[in-house]
Amino acid sequence: MKYTLSVLVENQPGLLSKVVALFSRRGFNIDSLAVGVTEDSSISRITIVVDGDDHTVEQVEKQLNKLVQVIKVRTLQPGTYISRELSLIKVTCHAKDRGDIMRIAELMGARIIDVTKNCLTLEFSDTDERTETLLDLLRPFGFKEIVRAGAIAIEKGDKSTSIARK
Repeated sequence: MKYTLSVLVENQPGLLSKVVALFSRRGFNIDSLAVGVTEDSSISRITIVVDGDDHTVEQVEKQLNKLVQVIKVRTLQPGTYISRELSLIKVTCHAKDRGDIMRIAELMGARIIDVTKNCLTLEFSDTDERTETLLDLLRPFGFKEIVRAGAIAIEKGDKSTSIARK
């Protein structure tokens, strides 16, 4: 089962390598990793997606909490958060296929961001499942390149992983 962790950390050089080393030393595989500054520039949020069982995730949480620069770790429960992944997809595009690819892009909500004689580049931001659906629809045309950013997630409603404000 896949688990999504939201980790608030002090925004310091070298911390990401410590987090990755922590996973590596314990043999945990990271499916997705995304890092960005929060509303407070001294704090970053790391969104980590791992595949494993409850015990694995519990161990990951414990190990992360041991790092001094880690402020807060929360495993997001399914159905309680919104998650998105950004993808840039370069599709082989012959003149006869251009209309079909453009219709698929429109149907799925992808934006065409670059057009050349033999290629269309799409920008797509959605769930992992919808990204896979788009890729399946485009696969028959052929890919030149696919770049996928790690998933980012935020809790629904009033819930927040952020630290309490004074």
